[in-house]
Amino acid sequence: MNLPVSPPVEPMLARLAPSIPPGMHYEPKWDGFRCIIFRDGDEVVFGSRTGRPLERYFPELADGARRELPARCVIDGEIVVLTDGRVDFGTLQQRIHPAASRIRALADASPAVVVVFDLLATADTAMLTRTFHERRARLVELLAGSGFPFLLTPATDDHARAAYWFAALEGAGLDGIVAKPFDLRYQPGKRVMVKIKHERTADCVVAGMRPYRGGSGVGSLLLGLYDDAGVLQYVGVCGAFAASSRTALATELSPLVTEITDHPWGAGHGRVPGTPNRWNSGENLDWVPLRPERVCEVAYDFLDGARFRHTAQFRRWRPDRTPESCRFDQFEAPEPIDLAAALDLPPADRCRPRPQPAGP
Repeated sequence: MNLPVSPPVEPMLARLAPSIPPGMHYEPKWDGFRCIIFRDGDEVVFGSRTGRPLERYFPELADGARRELPARCVIDGEIVVLTDGRVDFGTLQQRIHPAASRIRALADASPAVVVVFDLLATADTAMLTRTFHERRARLVELLAGSGFPFLLTPATDDHARAAYWFAALEGAGLDGIVAKPFDLRYQPGKRVMVKIKHERTADCVVAGMRPYRGGSGVGSLLLGLYDDAGVLQYVGVCGAFAASSRTALATELSPLVTEITDHPWGAGHGRVPGTPNRWNSGENLDWVPLRPERVCEVAYDFLDGARFRHTAQFRRWRPDRTPESCRFDQFEAPEPIDLAAALDLPPADRCRPRPQPAGP
């Protein structure tokens, strides 16, 4: 691969802000797998944030890059799956699978798309030192004739429209807004963009804990909520514990450690986390069952179906709440919205695979 910008490259990142700043370029915040795509003729690399190539998990995207992208380019984007006009993060996660046959079946059933939002190189020209305003204009030109699986992200410099997107698009599975200064240079690995995300709180049952992998104490707490049938459902984990409190928290919760046979998740009903083990520093443990007697308040940004999409953040203990009172009815579902209409996306045939000509 002989490009002016070569893999691996860390993507440019964003820092969190409490509100949408004025006077910037605004885009919806897509929640999928971030990737930088390198194409040099038939050679294609989809680089992830972790450095692990993603092309084997998304064969339809690698094929699409050879078909739709300029012959030599480097672009930045987000891999997403759209189901019924909504970002489907759960289906996307299933694509990270060891079996090629399973990956291909999922690709056929729910093909992914790449929402493109930046340009790092084109032909023999590196674009890293160009302003974002220049990069965006050139990106629009390059993708003007492209179709599935590449979609240029909608964008605006209208603060009011960005505020509308922030309020409305949660109903289509998006989780906020990204703001970029017009004169921003591409800075790999630096948090120089701005992201604005929803944050809400919920009261959850603490039903397990995971050891901190980097040392001693608690790394995260496993959270549950009761459904209408009275079954404790696993909804995710919370973290954000200071190093000084991890060991103390483990000591505080140790009286609640129980056998999995005595735990609500031991019967395997509903959604449960991974295989449980008793806490033992000599083993590679997954999670430790706790009697579901304590309640904590957590902050979260997005409820995807009946689970937190991302790690929630611990806020405080709630001794005034009983575990049985922690139910799903505390959540207010966002109003569903047609993603294509709200963002003026291209017609549906631009967001699905094109029929390929039959062979000879």
